Amino acid sequence: QVRLVESGGGLVQPGGSLTLSCAASGFHFRNYAMAWVRQAPGKGLEWVSEINSGGGITGYVDSVKGRFTISRDNGKNRVYLQMNNLKPEDTAVYYCAKAPRAFIRADWDSLPLDHDFWGQGTQVTVSS
Repeated sequence: QVRLVESGGGLVQPGGSLTLSCAASGFHFRNYAMAWVRQAPGKGLEWVSEINSGGGITGYVDSVKGRFTISRDNGKNRVYLQMNNLKPEDTAVYYCAKAPRAFIRADWDSLPLDHDFWGQGTQVTVSS
């Protein structure tokens, strides 16, 4: 069975940093792109970032470019999201999600997400 387990969320002040981690199992991790998607309170899902199967290609939503970095370790079946200079508008539940493809997409502002497996989410709260 596919399992994605996020960790690393918490409460942080604006300008602070957090690193999220996602442990994956139940599928051939190195063959699939992975993503981070978030949901702010009362809002819909927002695609944040994606990394291709090999880890060499990444994409980000404009609002986090230059602040967030996605990475993966295929030997450990883990994907990470390093978040720097956090802002209150980053407050959301962050989900790790598996893509049904090896390559990334970054045009989700106009298309429904295709990710087929999701973790339980981890809460990130940015507040002073």
